[in-house]
Amino acid sequence: MFFFTPRYLKEAKLYLQGAKKFLAYKRDILAPSRVSEIEKGIEELRSAMRRRDCEEVSKSMRHLDDLIGKSVPPVKNAGLRENIEVLVVAIVFAAGVKAYFLQPFRIPTGSMQPTLYGIVGVPTETSPPNLLVRAFDLVVRGRHHLDLRAKEEDVVVNLEEKTYLNFFTFTKIIGRRHSYTVFAPRDPLIRYFRILPGREYAAGEVIARGHINTGDQIFVNKVVYNFIKPSLGDVFVFKTTGIREIEAGLDPEMGSQHYIKRLTGMPGDTLRIDPPNLFIDGKTPAQIMLQRVMSMKDGYQGYSNGGQSGPPFRYLGTPTATFTLPPRSYFALGDNSYHSRDSRDWGVVPERNVAGKGFLVYWPFSSRWGLIR
Repeated sequence: MFFFTPRYLKEAKLYLQGAKKFLAYKRDILAPSRVSEIEKGIEELRSAMRRRDCEEVSKSMRHLDDLIGKSVPPVKNAGLRENIEVLVVAIVFAAGVKAYFLQPFRIPTGSMQPTLYGIVGVPTETSPPNLLVRAFDLVVRGRHHLDLRAKEEDVVVNLEEKTYLNFFTFTKIIGRRHSYTVFAPRDPLIRYFRILPGREYAAGEVIARGHINTGDQIFVNKVVYNFIKPSLGDVFVFKTTGIREIEAGLDPEMGSQHYIKRLTGMPGDTLRIDPPNLFIDGKTPAQIMLQRVMSMKDGYQGYSNGGQSGPPFRYLGTPTATFTLPPRSYFALGDNSYHSRDSRDWGVVPERNVAGKGFLVYWPFSSRWGLIR
């Protein structure tokens, strides 16, 4: 019976079957002498198996293996090919994960602070720390230090931003006499360091000194909403396609973008904001994260009817204003309510625009690292 057959005979039987298949596939392209040698080797292995001679079976298998090996043409650069194959498989796997499961996303602004941090510049008067500290800050904290001075008297003409590998962003500060390349996006250089076209600098004057926090890098779960509906309190990502008030302010060449906010209103809900509280159908929501935003603790400031010093928002702009969500739409608010452009400004997010749920902060390794709540 098969169960009581010695292991060496089982292995020999499988090898014999493989050798016979190889000969069947290659017979028409092998030299007649090579075909004859392999047929003889197969018969020798079969005879050794009938005699149940373990040593003879092993010897016949090695001899047959040598004959088959000589019949296969050598592969040039086999090691290189193998490494390329592994790399291609890894790239295909990563692309598949990105396309169907997890999408990397960088938080661009501070609208979700202190839950998630965006790209923020911090000008300082002191020089950057030593190289070791700067390397640690970059790798662990996602913080890049700047210390840029004008080589001579100059005037800024333009700022050009370029991103490589969808991750590394540099800005070229173009002056009339010199150009300077900075490892930082264009917007924080303008917003926080006031580097604007037309600004003049004396020789040796500081153009930018301080540091830029590169923003939390997160994974977005793209598959979860295929099985369950978005829930109140979720941190979710959506496309701006078709949201006219957002698209009107975007660069047409860039096309639609992805925004990240907290879901604070479901279809049919009636909302009202009486700072610092959000009311849904006349009651403050019970979800933990919405309660945390309204608590005005740990960096949260509650919900507002307008910006820090700007006019009231278009929707929910006063403590008595209400808004009822239409079907198949969601209301999105930033946790940093006084510094967030969201549904109070441009309206609802259509259900079809929802791209996924914020899942994990994978870099930098700050207190926010880990699952997103």
